[in-house]
Amino acid sequence: MKVLCVAEKPSIAKSISGILGGGHVDSRAGQHKYCRNFDFPYRLPPPLGPQHGDSAFTVTSVLGHLTSSDFSSDYRSWHSCDPFDLFEAPVNTFISDEFKPVEKNLQNEARRADLLMIWTDCDREGEHIGYEIVAACRKVNPRIVVKRARFSAIIAAQIHQACRQANDLDMRLVNAVETRQDLDLRLGAAFTRMMTMALQARFPELSKEEGGSVISYGPCQFPTLGFVVDQYNRVQSFVPEPFWHIAVSIERDSEEEEGETTSVNFTWRRGHLFDLNIALLLYEDCIENPMARAIKVETKPTTKFKPLPLTTVELQQSGSRLLGLAPKRVLDLAEKLYQKGFLSYPRTETDQYDKDFDFESLVRKQTYDNVWGEYAQKLLDGAFEKPRNGRKNDKAHPPIHPTAAANNLDADERRVYELVARRFLASCSTNAIGKQTTIEIQIAGEFFSTSGIVVLQRNYLEVYPYDKWTSNPLPDFEEGEEFMPTACELKEGSTSSPSLLTEADLVGLMDKNGIGTDATIAEHIAKIIDRGYVVTKQQQKSKYLVPSQLGIGLVEGYNAIGFDRSLSKPHLRRETEHRMQLICDGQQTKGDVLQLSVNEYKEVFVKARREFQTVVESVDNYLHGQGEAQDALRAAARGGRGSRGGRGGGAGRGGRGARGGGARGRGRDNDDDDDDDADDSDGPPRGGGRGGARGRGTRARGAAASRGTSTRGRGGSTSSRKRKTGAVSKLACLLLTIPDSRDDRSVPTCNCDTDAVMRTAGQSSSNAGRQFYTCPKPQGEQCGFFVSEVRLL
Repeated sequence: MKVLCVAEKPSIAKSISGILGGGHVDSRAGQHKYCRNFDFPYRLPPPLGPQHGDSAFTVTSVLGHLTSSDFSSDYRSWHSCDPFDLFEAPVNTFISDEFKPVEKNLQNEARRADLLMIWTDCDREGEHIGYEIVAACRKVNPRIVVKRARFSAIIAAQIHQACRQANDLDMRLVNAVETRQDLDLRLGAAFTRMMTMALQARFPELSKEEGGSVISYGPCQFPTLGFVVDQYNRVQSFVPEPFWHIAVSIERDSEEEEGETTSVNFTWRRGHLFDLNIALLLYEDCIENPMARAIKVETKPTTKFKPLPLTTVELQQSGSRLLGLAPKRVLDLAEKLYQKGFLSYPRTETDQYDKDFDFESLVRKQTYDNVWGEYAQKLLDGAFEKPRNGRKNDKAHPPIHPTAAANNLDADERRVYELVARRFLASCSTNAIGKQTTIEIQIAGEFFSTSGIVVLQRNYLEVYPYDKWTSNPLPDFEEGEEFMPTACELKEGSTSSPSLLTEADLVGLMDKNGIGTDATIAEHIAKIIDRGYVVTKQQQKSKYLVPSQLGIGLVEGYNAIGFDRSLSKPHLRRETEHRMQLICDGQQTKGDVLQLSVNEYKEVFVKARREFQTVVESVDNYLHGQGEAQDALRAAARGGRGSRGGRGGGAGRGGRGARGGGARGRGRDNDDDDDDDADDSDGPPRGGGRGGARGRGTRARGAAASRGTSTRGRGGSTSSRKRKTGAVSKLACLLLTIPDSRDDRSVPTCNCDTDAVMRTAGQSSSNAGRQFYTCPKPQGEQCGFFVSEVRLL
């Protein structure tokens, strides 16, 4: 019995031959210089093979898709027809001259074969490539039996199992790919021809003669561009809004180093307020009644969860964010590692392992690594814990994992392999364990809190340095104790500008909105960059996506037309992708989906062409009117400074206020969790977080004043340390004393050297009806001056 096995790539054919042939393989040249043929005997059990003896195996390959599709010659020229006619024009499938030798090699081997076994990648595209191989072979051997080998990694156990348990091609997947190919060809050609001819006629600089290129449209390409433009517009239209918040801190003896002090910062429960007057009134209450009381001291266990098993989307995001590589580059490297037998198949949506998955043998292979081999051995010695289950299972491939110890890798291959290997070992570990202490205090009716963490067991963090979790213990506090804060400040910040999209952000948005598949997302991003619709710009450690003038003009033009479902929005393509899945599930037919989708896009095309002058005007406006799109980088740069509270930070300034005594020690922030995971993230940051702080104490000028007390001390305490009661040191609050005669009062001068104005607190304030002086300028421009009216006794 003669068996012909066909892989998707030459490297896969060579690896499969090495495993099945057991080292007894004869190699001979094929009709194509890259597609060699490998011969060896193999025992194929019944019913696939004979009852007795070996079968004669030949393994060869193709070079990806064997066939191409295009319109017939009557429609192929750009000026041969109305672009609208392409929605119904006949489409031909053919093998190009480049791949004729590959086809000839298949047919030469198939003539004498009894069984054709397909070894292409196990996804939709691989299923269709398998069908192309079958069609080529049946031209010369119509009776050949066809089977499909299904595998997820090029390791001996899986390859032997796939060979002995080969089944049938899934024609539902084949039909889904053909539907997608047909739609993409028709839509892309119709819109691209219409756009290119109209815009190049209007703008000579876009013509090929001037170095321009085709102004292409793709049903995935344009929604991808739309995401970039939408975020760019958010950055450009952002206007920072000032806010104020009360910050309280206390310095106490350090629990870690004797003789040192540590500063504990408390966060206001209200977060921040956008009304300066109300913030000032609440702050004044805290200054007038500064004694703090600990109302809650709670310590409880806390856990930092190990990462989920690795999917294609998460690999692209993590590789982009952590390694600084483009998503397509990450996926290409993972594909190379798969072909070399070091990784499992890198295109999978699954983030859970089957219950009978063989973890032990894979972990054991990692013990040979010089860097993390010792940790892998710890897992085998009893530290192993089954990975967490995610929510997705495509029923085709397991999560991405290492399949062999790596060697002879180049630098970038090694980095991607290390990310996958460490992720796998981390997922097989136990969660990190710690204890978290939360302290809540009350000052003059206002509530503040802080928290600290002590890491007790690092566990998975030992092998997964991409996640950060460090201890920041708090000094001792006791519930009910009272103490005087070292500092109580009113700080000013501003809302943060959102950031432009990174490639990792865009991958997440496309996945969430159903644009492309996990395997094609990176290609669509690369396409809009190659077309010049988007450029990448390095800003500090991040690489941002900035739309070009042409890219913005196209998106804004189509948006202005007012489609029910815009071409630059994800709705149309998301629905198409959903229909592809329905074909795969057997719930829709190829013909039904084609007719429905083509009719939808016909309506869009008719309206787009009728109102295309709107797009022309938009492109003209951005090419010749509004200047550099790259100005967004300067706006985005506003998001890199300031205090925590939202990605991007804020445009705040360091401050003045009621600050504590002279004890110096290490400051403390509570940002102790820096994940590489973004499982719960809905998208890029939208701004609105806390910015930097400009503290401001209350101050009176131009009138007699009574100065607040300034007594050094650590504050009252009922703890075992029996701290002495003190007062807020160096109070910056100067209460204005005003003569009893309303007609003979002195008006204070604010920090702008302008007469202050008197206002009355509103009913929503705890100081309702109370009068105070403040800066006369509009809100947002005020200097922060505030003083309460106090009558002379």
